[in-house]
Amino acid sequence: MSTSTVFLFGHGSGDLVEALLSSAATIRELHDMLAKVGIEVGDDTHIFVDDADEPLPLNPGHVLGSLKDGTRIHVTRCRRVAATVNFLEHSDEHRFPPGTSVRSVKEWAVRKFKLDPKDAAEHVLQLCNSSKRPSSDTTLQELTDNRVCAVCFDLVPEKRVEG
Repeated sequence: MSTSTVFLFGHGSGDLVEALLSSAATIRELHDMLAKVGIEVGDDTHIFVDDADEPLPLNPGHVLGSLKDGTRIHVTRCRRVAATVNFLEHSDEHRFPPGTSVRSVKEWAVRKFKLDPKDAAEHVLQLCNSSKRPSSDTTLQELTDNRVCAVCFDLVPEKRVEG
């Protein structure tokens, strides 16, 4: 039976835990693995694989399916994360699954605000009221505290040229 290296991300801890799961792993086996590494799963917990739109079913016998090396498994209380994006005088919000990347949020914002592709390439998402610019592969779950299922971004120029 083959195994895959997966990364477990639990409850806004900020740490990814590397684990091995068999290709035929069930929800029960995943729960056992999560308990083994200290990630709690309760009635208010949802488990997402990568950027899936829906959490895994609760059925303990359900087979996870074809996991591949590098799969991220998100354990969170947030079924959706409300991402607000501000651009110039405009603001809009969309609810994403917690495994959604910052890159995907930016792509949504570019479409929503109808930015020209050249202009879009020169802009990045920056956390509101800060100078922090998360990398494009950061997931929304990593930016929440797992109690408030929301994150705010400003779409800003990557470099400001004065002159």
